[in-house]
Amino acid sequence: MPSLAEIAKKRGIKYYLISFVDLFGTLRAKLVPAVAIDGVAKAGAGFAGFAAWFDMTPADPDVLAMPDPSSLIQLPWKPEVGWLAADLVMAGKEVTQNPRQVLKRAVAEAAGQGYDLKTGVECEYFLITPDGQAIADGADQQSKPCYDQQALMRRYDVVAEICDAMVQLGWKPYQNDHEDANGQFEMNWEYDTALVTADRHVFFKYMVKSIAEKHGLRATFMPKPFINLTGNGCHVHASVWSTKSGKNLFDDPKDDLGLSALAYQFMGGVMHSAPALTAIANPTVNSYKRINAPVTLSGATWSPNTVTHGANNRTHMIRVPEGGRFELRLADGAANPYLLQAAVLVAGLDGIRHKRSPGKRHDINMYIDGHKVKDAKKQPLNLLDAQRTLQDSSVLQAGLGKDVVASYVKLREADWNAYARHLTDWERQTTLDC
Repeated sequence: MPSLAEIAKKRGIKYYLISFVDLFGTLRAKLVPAVAIDGVAKAGAGFAGFAAWFDMTPADPDVLAMPDPSSLIQLPWKPEVGWLAADLVMAGKEVTQNPRQVLKRAVAEAAGQGYDLKTGVECEYFLITPDGQAIADGADQQSKPCYDQQALMRRYDVVAEICDAMVQLGWKPYQNDHEDANGQFEMNWEYDTALVTADRHVFFKYMVKSIAEKHGLRATFMPKPFINLTGNGCHVHASVWSTKSGKNLFDDPKDDLGLSALAYQFMGGVMHSAPALTAIANPTVNSYKRINAPVTLSGATWSPNTVTHGANNRTHMIRVPEGGRFELRLADGAANPYLLQAAVLVAGLDGIRHKRSPGKRHDINMYIDGHKVKDAKKQPLNLLDAQRTLQDSSVLQAGLGKDVVASYVKLREADWNAYARHLTDWERQTTLDC
């Protein structure tokens, strides 16, 4: 295989971004000139781990980011730059809390059992004003703006540039639309193995933000940037394939929904661990303003707060749109792309291992008749409850790593405490005269 320096000469790359994602999903990087890349690729790019969202101290040695050449993406809007996902090493040992390596360990565990998780993600985002105070398109005011052609085409230049980039990168994008909230969009590309999808998910968020900035706009994946509008989801479509035969092990044409017994067991595992999984899929204080939201301007939140499953029914946490796969509708735009995939895989493997049942399928509208499902588990109401549930989950602790979960919970609880110390206008308005 040619070296990264040789690839740079062939492709006209002048710089490489050596990147990793920390526990909060923040993309970190160093910009390395192509003339120095082979040395950096061998020795690693040095970072102070405490300066990112990792459970480290200033006394810890450098974290070394070792770029993965197979992840190389040449920036379509700035082709002289190449992006590389990296794995992390510190003091000669793997940084176990690095989200990409957490996912790689889960993928390896699944492969040892003959399974390969393949996923696709639906990443919703808003195009907003640079100051973040409003949606960028003042004419986008319909109460039901979903699929609005006029609003979509007013943002044609941005959406088309992003889609063209995905075509150029070989991601096989297949549709773009205006979503359910004013100023909100979604762009879909073809599914792949969990690690490839996670790498692309990370890059997609960076790409959307960068191209939006080129056009004088700002893009946000924040779960609930506007209280009266539908929030940003990140739905995961999942199927498990055989590493030996290459067949989709979730597919069964004889089943009513087209799912195999293995698929139902995997689904059962996800539902069993769903409350704890929420801490990963919905990782911020703001996340719980999406999954526990009142009815929005459009008439529905499109987000679940109860652990149920159904057929092609978007009011449930898990939807089965067609045979051979299911859609997990829980996650939001703040989810760490690597930890999200890892947590779904870990929970699903536990379901297969213990032959867990997803329980009764419900064909009702959960937004109207959800109160009738008496035995369904509820999702946590806030970030603190979610973190405590994750901390108590033996399934996710074992699958993700006890040290990883401990570090994640420690940092997120500090996040919660910072929020709890914040005095809001609502508190002043309602309790100043108590």
